[in-house]
Amino acid sequence: MMTRISAFCRPASALLALLVLFAALPAHAVEVERVVSSKGIEAWLIRDTSNPITTLKLSFRGGAALDPENKSGLANFVASTLDEGAGDMDSRTFQRALDEKSISLRFRAGRDRLDGSLRTLNKYRDDAFEYLRLAVNEPRFDETPINRIRQQILSGIRQDREDPGNRAGRALFEKAFAGHPYARDNDGTLESVQAITADDMRTFVKERLARDNLLIGVVGDIDAETLKDYLDKTFGALPEKARPWTVDKIEPKLAGGVQVIDIDVPQSSIQFAQPGILRNDPDFYTAYVLNYVLGGGGFVSRLYEEVREKRGLAYSVYSYLMPLDNAGVVMGGAATANARVAESIATVRDVWKKFADAGPTAKELEDAKTYLTGAFPLRFTSSAAIADMLVGMQEENLGINYIDKRNGYIEAVTLEDAKRVAKKLFQPDKLTFAVAGKPEGVVSSN
Repeated sequence: MMTRISAFCRPASALLALLVLFAALPAHAVEVERVVSSKGIEAWLIRDTSNPITTLKLSFRGGAALDPENKSGLANFVASTLDEGAGDMDSRTFQRALDEKSISLRFRAGRDRLDGSLRTLNKYRDDAFEYLRLAVNEPRFDETPINRIRQQILSGIRQDREDPGNRAGRALFEKAFAGHPYARDNDGTLESVQAITADDMRTFVKERLARDNLLIGVVGDIDAETLKDYLDKTFGALPEKARPWTVDKIEPKLAGGVQVIDIDVPQSSIQFAQPGILRNDPDFYTAYVLNYVLGGGGFVSRLYEEVREKRGLAYSVYSYLMPLDNAGVVMGGAATANARVAESIATVRDVWKKFADAGPTAKELEDAKTYLTGAFPLRFTSSAAIADMLVGMQEENLGINYIDKRNGYIEAVTLEDAKRVAKKLFQPDKLTFAVAGKPEGVVSSN
């Protein structure tokens, strides 16, 4: 079923139990089990017996970046229709079965992954895993739901064309990754989505959904032996290997300058980016702490202080690291009145340069480390979030004991590290802006 934004909620009692699990106990008290079925299907499991609920997160490597150029949006289209009928159940029957048992089954596609989530009460667990099995092994792709989902996707693309933030962000990606699959929108274009057929979607499933590129995280009231049985029943019939594929590494082509996208709105959206850092870079954790100081720390960041507090240029301003599989980007954004865009850009550039030159102060670094280590347990506020972390740990080869070690990586960042990495990572001359609106006194350059 097509959902542009999806969420998974837990009962309040379950949420409280999970917060206790991760906040009240030291990280090393949480055991992550590696579960391998008789057919060699692996999942990482955290048992939570406080509620009779099981949550599974899965990820198939290879997402929208593998879409054929003339059919971009294929992965997204497939993800949006996997639960629109499967096996001998048409879309209406399949969705009714999920709703009657309060089973949550969702799929989405990113640039590098196709993800899925399953959440169920244990009394309906057999049915839930059977529906998941049908969705990934026997999706129907019937004409009626395909046409309905296609129109929803096309409507979303049209809406995005009118959204200043989306337009500015798209412009940056098209510049940064020109000639590379990352330059394309995950949702595709009006023309490419119209060209996608049911046969294209069936081919995608046959070639991409396979056991060798499947990662699974599970959280809930389920033991390892029971999970093994579900893994074999649910995924055992998938092809052993996906069709071979590669996506080239790329250094983002960002060399400074400003691009203006003319939209008749009273407030411009400003998006900015520069080349970044990969997740497996030895300096990633230092970069992560640095970004918190620069623009990731909300009300306490350098950008917020200079742009919002001192000058009142924007309600919010932020930066973040975006480590894709084959490229790293540092991105950020703000929104401001058209008359103040030029001043906002100049301020961001000035903050960026000063931070690159001198790095954080000792107090900023310690405050950032204290916050990032102390807030870590709050990232696990639902079983879905925890299962997502388990998949991410596998995707990034972080090790099964990552939860135990993660805060140590943050605490190990020294002021010397921070200043060295700040000079290397942040590149004011490559900081590139895209502005969607009618900014006064700002014209496109480069």
